[in-house]
Amino acid sequence: MIYWISWNPDIVQDQLFSVHNSTQDVVESFSGQMQLNVSPRGATSRITDLSESITLTYDKDFKHVLGHKQAKRALEIAAAGGHNVLMVGPPGCGKSLLAETFQSILPPLKQEGSFDVMSIYQLAGMTNEKHQLPPYRAPHHSASAVSLIGGGANPKPGEVTLAHHGVLFLDEMAEFPKRTLDMLRQPLEMGRVTISRAASTVTYPAQFILIGAMNPCPCGYLGSRHRYCTCSPKQVLAYTNRVSGPIEDRMDILLTLNTVVLEQESSEGNEPSSSIRSRVQAARNIQYARFNRDITNSVVSNEQLSHCSRLNDDQQKMLQQWASQYHWSTRVQMKILRLARTISDLSGHENISNEAIWEAVTLRRTNASLGQKRITADH
Repeated sequence: MIYWISWNPDIVQDQLFSVHNSTQDVVESFSGQMQLNVSPRGATSRITDLSESITLTYDKDFKHVLGHKQAKRALEIAAAGGHNVLMVGPPGCGKSLLAETFQSILPPLKQEGSFDVMSIYQLAGMTNEKHQLPPYRAPHHSASAVSLIGGGANPKPGEVTLAHHGVLFLDEMAEFPKRTLDMLRQPLEMGRVTISRAASTVTYPAQFILIGAMNPCPCGYLGSRHRYCTCSPKQVLAYTNRVSGPIEDRMDILLTLNTVVLEQESSEGNEPSSSIRSRVQAARNIQYARFNRDITNSVVSNEQLSHCSRLNDDQQKMLQQWASQYHWSTRVQMKILRLARTISDLSGHENISNEAIWEAVTLRRTNASLGQKRITADH
């Protein structure tokens, strides 16, 4: 039996479709050839009871990741508020390791989220034994648009849906075809993806945290302390332009990483992921209580965010000055506010402080071109 979660606003969210036999049944249902039966979530207790018997284990831990103190702080903020991150740095500086370890600071899924993940993987004809953990998907840059977004003759969920409630990591982001990257705009904005075919239209959930990683230039060593960059300015510009402005606008945090000097770092005193995860969970609980549902600062409506994140006159003036200096779009300004709200939640502050705004700005500060739009997170 396959369970399909409905994203139709006319259908109660606490219900899901029970579909028999195959994914083809789902396609037929959308084309009107088959009637889907609606079952209440309470009817799934057998499956959720099974999930409770699984012991949660994380493959990696931040206590083993040397250096990158500021990057770890940025990832904690991203986990707490569900914010997207773009990391730029030379080969071997730790971008992939940080992304892979990120899952370990995400709280385990609640019962409904865990069931959603199980349902999606069943629909895709896959298994996920760790469905209580937020999914972590890392498609190769050679992946097709269909495998990333979903679709096909008999539509199946793509990577963006398999990452629902979890993380989508795009390593070597600039190596993905630009057209494929631009197809991420809808799921990043709406939390779902719609696939249209001649006979039907299918909508899949796709609410995930996007973590992108890329080199700063074709050779990979622009700004490196240890090797000279061999790229011309024209080559650098062409490379960074592979990530379009609209996609970059949808990234909340921009980080530049440098290679860690191992002789100067030690794992002694490194904070374990469990400690960070506890703070992330506490900050999320604040958000869930504020919005009266399981939703984070990154995806709540602008109206709701503004209502609970009012700035004083001095803070508004300060933010407007930065927006003018860095040519921020309205979307970016709202992302600054969302980041500041999350930072304040991590600190347990009801009101947004000047310090929270400043930290949010440093996480999103930009100049003219993508190659210059990063803050430095050396240690």
